[in-house]
Amino acid sequence: MELDSPDVLHPPGSALPAAVQPRTSAELWAALDQAPNRALHARHVGEALVRLGLLDERQLREALHAQKNLRRAGQARPLGELLVERGVVGASQLRQAIAAWLGHCVVDATHYTFDAAALPLVPRALAERESVVPLALRGEELAVLMADTLDHALLDELRFLTQRRIVPVLAAAGTLPAVLSRAYDQPPAPPTPDLATKASAGARARPAARELLADLQQAADVGTEPQADVVSESDNTLVRLVHTIIEEAIAHKASDIHIETEPPPKPVRVRLRIDGELVKYLEIEARFRHALVARIKIMAGMDISEHRKPQDGKIDFARFGGPRTELRVVTVPTAGGLEDVVLRLLAGSKPMPLDTIGLAARDLAALRRMALKPYGLILVCGPTGSGKTTTLHSLIADINTESRKIWTAEDPIEITQPGLRQVQVNPRIGWTFAAAMRTFLRADPDVIMIGEMRDEETARIAVEASLTGHLVLSTLHTNSAPESITRLLEIGIDPFNFSDSLLAILAQRLVRRLCKQCVRTRPARDDELEALAVHYLEPTTPPGQAPDVGTQIERWRQQYGVDDGGRRIVRAYDRQGCPACDGRGYKGRLGLYELMLSDDAIRHHIRHRSPAGDIRASALAAGMHTLRQDGIDKVLAGLTDLAEVIAATNV
Repeated sequence: MELDSPDVLHPPGSALPAAVQPRTSAELWAALDQAPNRALHARHVGEALVRLGLLDERQLREALHAQKNLRRAGQARPLGELLVERGVVGASQLRQAIAAWLGHCVVDATHYTFDAAALPLVPRALAERESVVPLALRGEELAVLMADTLDHALLDELRFLTQRRIVPVLAAAGTLPAVLSRAYDQPPAPPTPDLATKASAGARARPAARELLADLQQAADVGTEPQADVVSESDNTLVRLVHTIIEEAIAHKASDIHIETEPPPKPVRVRLRIDGELVKYLEIEARFRHALVARIKIMAGMDISEHRKPQDGKIDFARFGGPRTELRVVTVPTAGGLEDVVLRLLAGSKPMPLDTIGLAARDLAALRRMALKPYGLILVCGPTGSGKTTTLHSLIADINTESRKIWTAEDPIEITQPGLRQVQVNPRIGWTFAAAMRTFLRADPDVIMIGEMRDEETARIAVEASLTGHLVLSTLHTNSAPESITRLLEIGIDPFNFSDSLLAILAQRLVRRLCKQCVRTRPARDDELEALAVHYLEPTTPPGQAPDVGTQIERWRQQYGVDDGGRRIVRAYDRQGCPACDGRGYKGRLGLYELMLSDDAIRHHIRHRSPAGDIRASALAAGMHTLRQDGIDKVLAGLTDLAEVIAATNV
């Protein structure tokens, strides 16, 4: 908030109001009812801070003057933020002062007896993620303990989830973590009779999906035939079941949910894709298949009466009380008049720093050098789900400065970051990648990111833009960096323009990462190192010539070896399986990369439409490391295993 200079300030107070320490919900509501009457009669937060004795008039005038100068420079900042940054007041002091000024109550709930009617309204996962604790329920009012009572997005989410009017309560400094842990780790006291009668039937802790499924089956069995389709898509238990499936998929960091229907009596199978691998999650009786699909269609805004044609839509899960996650939904008609559903989870995440995505030091430095060029074309290629969008956003974040105007056209927008102008394309209305490119070129860009080069028109405009003073980044669905060149030439790109515009092509794959909790380390055997060396040297060994295995192994001993009784040994890493990785031995994923830089030889190949094999040979001669070589380096570093690398690079 921006403030004008005050005229006359009242004499300052001596200290912040003491935190209320209620022990029961009745005491809490009494304190909350009195809080607005104790609000500071100050015109703005600066005056409130002076009245509370947290700063003097001179400090306030200096802060207001600094704020005014920043505003003139186009860098407006809230007064409180400036004061905290200058060390005049602490962050917790500022929050308490604002609470006193607005009439919010500051509560120390260390010895509070939690309300059994209030706690189940906010699931533990949400409470821990957002640092909130529901304290007391009174009719339609829910008092919630928070770290920031001005977080309006969180207040809206809680209001939608609980269907109650939220009364924000500021937690006393340093008390919230312990209060949150105690609230959900011990059983709450029984509710008082008046509150118990007013608590809604839906105000129970959300059970796990299997428990909800058992409730659904038990309810459907009462007075009905066992195989009858008796459950409606609006059934309360079914609604909560779908919600819980999505919530648990998010908790498992799944990328997709697959719902596969079969003719009776075969059950509906629900599988999650975790770290790139499908795992069995749940089986649901066949009689619920139509209601289950219909419920998802309703959430995604689809036509529930259409079963013969595929449909696609999206779900903003926050609208249904869940975390801020968008799901892309597609229904596919299958045999017997049934439909399968696939939900792709798109958590609105932030870009990863470029130096944390797994690029080797040599490739990281080269890619950064290319990204600082004023114009040209940089491509990232790989199959669907290989992390291309993540890499592009990491690269853009590395060059996202005040001096650059960056436009992006994406479908969908999976990652957001400040400073970008991001556009969601919509082919249904003619707003395609090519149309977005043409518009961007009229909007004074420095950098343009195109989510995907799908056709000749988009590729041609991108090449032309890269030749007219713009840095263009995009993705391709190709297997390797050299193949990307032949693919673009095949769809009709002018080879001379393309050769002049291309800066670099980065191919990538994702492999599963070894679980750090249970991986076992041992000395690598000689035959294992020899097999690795053969795989590593295969791309660069001329036909008919034996690879220099011994020299390569010696390089690895120097790079990855550890001292063991006077000699350097290379370690091998074996996966085991533990509760942390659900017995799989893998947890998380990492990237394998192949960076091809454009040089005179590559440009010559492009102009003469050389085959991919010739382009690959020239790139290797110039020092390019293949996907498999990068993967083997990560095997020796203990990040993944050879089976994952071979499977991902077997092209």
